Amino acid sequence: MAHYPHPIIAREGWLHIIIAFSAAIAATVLMDWPWAIPFWIIAIFVLQFFRDPPREVPSDPKAILAPADGRIVAVEKIQDPFLDREAIKISVFMNVFNVHSNRSPVDGEVRDKWYFPGKFINADLPKASLENERNALWIKADNGADVTCVQVAGLIAKRIICHVATGEHLNRGQRFGFIRFGSRVDVYLPLDTKVNVNIGDKVSATLTVLAEFR
Repeated sequence: MAHYPHPIIAREGWLHIIIAFSAAIAATVLMDWPWAIPFWIIAIFVLQFFRDPPREVPSDPKAILAPADGRIVAVEKIQDPFLDREAIKISVFMNVFNVHSNRSPVDGEVRDKWYFPGKFINADLPKASLENERNALWIKADNGADVTCVQVAGLIAKRIICHVATGEHLNRGQRFGFIRFGSRVDVYLPLDTKVNVNIGDKVSATLTVLAEFR
């Protein structure tokens, strides 16, 4: 995947931002100022939603990084439905005020990719992992470990974007996709992984070390 220069505002949102601010400007010109205020509020909300700040990547090669900003809603031993194995699942729920750019948790090669159409129930619920629209990546980490990273649509999320294809290599912290307007990301890790987070913890993509390879 070509690395685009850091845009500060995610490229996935440029069109939405142009439309929102154009509507706000038009409302200001064509209507009285008080009537234009809601349009400016919407435009500012859209702008903040698509922010994509730069992040420093931790140097520890054993670190497994948070793939998204948000809150931990699941840490559990469970069956990985994509690789048919027992694994530790860590789920990060993103609300509409979190950064929604998704980043690779590990260094590794994308061995496979699956997309499943589905429902749009609240991404905070456990069943969202199996019932909602989702896109999964099987990443073979450079140390040989299998990591499954799954983008899951939410209640109002209507578009999962994934920029990588099978065979590409991802670096830890590298942007690989985006989910528009509320969602979650699930990461399935080997059973011997050391987990560093608990349910309820707030995490930041790339900056937070979710877990560590043994």
